[in-house]
Amino acid sequence: MASQVNGHRSGSDAQGGKSLREDLQEFLGGEALLHELDDLTKVNPVTLETVLRCLQARYAADMFYTSAGCTLVALNPFKPVPQLYSPALMREYHAAPQPQKLRPHIFAVGEQTYRNVQSLIEPVNQSIIVSGESGAGKTWTSRCLMKFYAVVAASPTSLESHKIAERIEQRILNSNPVMEAFGNACTLRNNNSSRFGKFIQLQLNSAQQMTGAAVQTYLLEKTRVTCQASSERNFHIFYQICKGASVDERLQWHLPEGASFSWLPNPERTLEEDCFQVTREAMLHLGIDIPTQNNIFQVLAGLLHLGNIWFADSKDEAQSCQLMDDAKCSIRTSASLLQLPEDPLLETLQIRTIRAGRQQQVFQKPCSRAECDTRRDCLAKLVYARLFDWLVSVINSSICADPDSWTTFIGLLDVYGFESFPNNSLEQLCINYANEKLQQHFVAHYLRAQQEEYAVEGLDWSFVNYQDNQACLDLIEGSPISICSLINEECRLNRPSSAAQLQTRIESALAGSPCLGHNKLSREPSFIVVHYAGPVQYHTAGLVEKNKDPVPPELTRLLQQSQDPLLKVLFPMDPEEKSQEEPSGQSRAPVLTVVSKFKASLEQLLQVLHSTTPHYIRCIKPNSQGQAHTFLQEEVLSQLEACGLVETIHISAAGFPIRIPHQNFVERYELLRRLCTRTSPGSHSPSPDERHSEWSPHTKGATLQPLLQDILHTLPALTQAAATPGDAAEATPIPVHCGRTKVFMTDSMLELLECGRAQVLEQCACCIQGSWRRHRHRKQERQRQAATLIQAAIRSWLARKHIQRMHAAATAIKRTWQKWRIRMAFLASKELDGVQEKHVSQVPLPLGSLLLPQAQTSLLEAIIRLWPLGLVLANAAVGVRGFQRKLVVWACLQLPMGNPSSYAVQTAQEQAGVTSIRALPQGSIKFHCRKSPLPYADICPEPSLHSVTGFNQILLERHSLGHM
Repeated sequence: MASQVNGHRSGSDAQGGKSLREDLQEFLGGEALLHELDDLTKVNPVTLETVLRCLQARYAADMFYTSAGCTLVALNPFKPVPQLYSPALMREYHAAPQPQKLRPHIFAVGEQTYRNVQSLIEPVNQSIIVSGESGAGKTWTSRCLMKFYAVVAASPTSLESHKIAERIEQRILNSNPVMEAFGNACTLRNNNSSRFGKFIQLQLNSAQQMTGAAVQTYLLEKTRVTCQASSERNFHIFYQICKGASVDERLQWHLPEGASFSWLPNPERTLEEDCFQVTREAMLHLGIDIPTQNNIFQVLAGLLHLGNIWFADSKDEAQSCQLMDDAKCSIRTSASLLQLPEDPLLETLQIRTIRAGRQQQVFQKPCSRAECDTRRDCLAKLVYARLFDWLVSVINSSICADPDSWTTFIGLLDVYGFESFPNNSLEQLCINYANEKLQQHFVAHYLRAQQEEYAVEGLDWSFVNYQDNQACLDLIEGSPISICSLINEECRLNRPSSAAQLQTRIESALAGSPCLGHNKLSREPSFIVVHYAGPVQYHTAGLVEKNKDPVPPELTRLLQQSQDPLLKVLFPMDPEEKSQEEPSGQSRAPVLTVVSKFKASLEQLLQVLHSTTPHYIRCIKPNSQGQAHTFLQEEVLSQLEACGLVETIHISAAGFPIRIPHQNFVERYELLRRLCTRTSPGSHSPSPDERHSEWSPHTKGATLQPLLQDILHTLPALTQAAATPGDAAEATPIPVHCGRTKVFMTDSMLELLECGRAQVLEQCACCIQGSWRRHRHRKQERQRQAATLIQAAIRSWLARKHIQRMHAAATAIKRTWQKWRIRMAFLASKELDGVQEKHVSQVPLPLGSLLLPQAQTSLLEAIIRLWPLGLVLANAAVGVRGFQRKLVVWACLQLPMGNPSSYAVQTAQEQAGVTSIRALPQGSIKFHCRKSPLPYADICPEPSLHSVTGFNQILLERHSLGHM
């Protein structure tokens, strides 16, 4: 109790307030750190309250994805977050070496499935199960995953294959808006609720490139075409036609502005999904051309007008119900749009055909007003269901690849979430039944299977209690008596059955089930099923009729008479189908009910899921109003309890998700024995031959145990090497357990083992690289030495050959030169024999000549004295031509330097027409002797026409030199 002294609190109260504030600050500080925990297994302690606080803190920090062991928890932000799903972020998760180290995201789950396919670890096929309540974001999650796979699973090399891959990806992505337009609707909980289940199979080839896809649908809620709950809408496509069609299209489809249709409630609401142009473009990319699209929309407009047909009660049971006044125009318009004859259409809706007796006599009975409305609704549902199935087949034919072109697949399961409305019927029963089966698949695959395996392997494990929904499944589908079997039996008996009788029979036959309840305050016949997500009350009124889903044969025959091209495809004239529609009374086949067909397709889906590696995404809805930044703990808490998330976190935190058989463990991690510094005396590494012989079926277990122990003994060293200095002092147990046939460990220990293995492989690689470099260096050195020796030998041989050639050439030149010199000396001595120098001064001059100057006289004397040397040098200058040759002559004869042109040399050939000095002279030529000197002096290899060809010619031209 608070006490005050002079207006102040006492000391104890002050201390209490201080401690309260400290606790509050500590709580707020811890709350502030909760958003940093990206894995709920790290929350301590793991309770609903702590998990809820962590999710709320992360939601407030705009962190909408959180890991929970094997499950990813996705909170619906209820607002656009573009940067959270950008292509850049997709590439970041795809290129990351370890995507699990990044923040939790649906892209991390997608990348993990893609890498599992690449690793080819059995089972290779992957599946992602997206579950949650209606409006939790399952459709958006599936759409983003498809975009992610379209980005990362397309890396073709050639341009042509790149174009093909882009076309396939675009068609796969375009299938989403078409499927959502025809299969989604606005409900109380979700503006874009999937009213059918779909399993999308993304097909990959051997190179892990997306080659196609296949879509399988489950249980379309076709009753929504004719019946919508309060504040709910019909399928999106009807609103798209009415709001997005052009003026001409409105006139063509008889959809005037402001028209009212009974099957089109709440048309004033405008949603993001009411985009008609997007649907048209997507259909065009899928191969549905414009005329076919107009045909589809025309049929849908005909269904809208069909909904405005109302009948009045007939006063006489023998007379058929008549149309109301305002319905006559609607039936005329509907018959025109569907291209059906108006009178047969009206007659089919008003009159029922009955076949009875062994002779199958045909009787016609007028229908009551309720029966007329039922037949009208049945006609609309039949057309829409066939149209939806046809669209799915067109999409599959457009995006599905050949069976030989793909080897693996990744499945995306997007089914309707758990539903509980004020009025629940057969559709909600089937939807919740499917969710129960998927919850059991999760429980069987992860929770129960793991704990049972721990017990079989002999691990010391304290079992975690979890919610098993097997009792609820036994109530719905059990044998021999269950809710489904009782409803099917009512359909097979083909007897009038009231809703109260069905309720009484269910309660009496299944009274011992703990999951069956009864609402005593309900005025309508109903029963309650306690599902894993909570109790749901189902009304029995109309349950049997919906399960029968009767289609009168006369309706099918009427639609086969249509002249509409699309309806002709949807309702072909098939004789086999006609014979099946009219069986005899003795051989009538059992009725295939809606529940039976849905159960069969669901079992087929679960078989596919069991053959794959499943991954789970739990979508959580923060509030039921769809408001951003609003986190209602009560609603989130109920969803966490329903999906068993806390039990999942407990088992994930305390369990061992990694399980490796002994032989595989030894084969992969035997390298870690190299890390042991000392080997025990008794342990030794067997040779490959010994190991192969020892690993026989008889001695395999005994051989593996020592190897396992040796490998496990290396784990403390790995742990110490990986620990930080602060954590080294703490002795924590190693989270590895060796079972009877498998080794169990956590993700952290697997990462540690992989790091140790990578370290050993790196050491081995370094050793191999060093040995290889040493070997390559030695080989290169030997090759270099050998090349040096070879080069030296070749160079010496080439040098010897060159010297030999040069020596031989020099010898030949020397010998030739000596011969030529001797010959020229002999010729010179022979021609100058007997010549005396005194005759030089007595040479008579021709008439008219003047006495030569003293310089010219000395020049002539030098020429006469030195002409043999000049002659030799002039002829020995090989390659010298023209003016250069004259210079050589002048230099050798020591002529005075001056202008070479001053010495005009005129050859004797130019004067006397002598072409060669060896030609016969025309007269007697005297030069200090009786005969011409050096008759062979003009010999030259390549004589020039205008050059001095011999010294003898210079002597013969002395007359010209005298006149210079």
